[in-house]
Amino acid sequence: MLPPETIAAIAAELAEAERTRGVIPRITARYPDATVEDSYAIQGVWRDRNIAAGRRLVGRKIGLTSKAMQQATGITEPDYGVMFDDTVYRSGDEIEAARFSNVRIEVELAFVLREPLEGPDCTLEDALAAIDYAVPALEVLNSHIELEGRTIVDTISDNAAYGAMVLGDVHKRPDEIDLRWVPGVLSRNGEIEETGVAAGVLGHPATGVAWLANKFSQHGARLEAGEIILAGSFTRPMWVSAGDEVRCEYGPMGEITCRFV
Repeated sequence: MLPPETIAAIAAELAEAERTRGVIPRITARYPDATVEDSYAIQGVWRDRNIAAGRRLVGRKIGLTSKAMQQATGITEPDYGVMFDDTVYRSGDEIEAARFSNVRIEVELAFVLREPLEGPDCTLEDALAAIDYAVPALEVLNSHIELEGRTIVDTISDNAAYGAMVLGDVHKRPDEIDLRWVPGVLSRNGEIEETGVAAGVLGHPATGVAWLANKFSQHGARLEAGEIILAGSFTRPMWVSAGDEVRCEYGPMGEITCRFV
């Protein structure tokens, strides 16, 4: 692994890039031997510094769970990051585009846990039993590392490129609807840009929740009741900028709108 002082220094670079809305050179270009374990260590230092500064963790994001996203990024395995309370928006909100770098939108479902969930042998059925409800969501991507040539090590270090999420108003229990067939029709300024269906996420959008619980068990941790789990995109990311109106229709789960200013 990278030395602790190097991990701390990279975490500080990323924190400064977040503060200034900047972009830093690829970690893997400077440290070609950096591993996935290094990247989660960098993310962990960054996370703990944010919590110490008063930010409250409300959940986790899972990324790169669909073929569409893996092909769009050239990265072939899922990753995860953390979500803080000041990154949660509601449908209809205005979002300051300048708050983020390399701003893109993804179409997802989010899950709120009714009870804790832990591995190592967590299944989709276990995840569904632990979920209180599903809610449609848009993820705002926020990348502080140069995009060209990045690897999963770069992405994980950068909190899995998470910036914010916009939550819809319709809540559904897993037994009320077949979540695999929830559609997503994503429009920018009235023009449809991306479409998809939630089954594109590992065959079932809640499969990622079980995957994350099993990942956490490797570190002696678990997912806690009340956490929001953003399950991964079933469309390619859509670029947005100030002035854009965004709408996503989710069929029986309603729609989400937001405006970037």
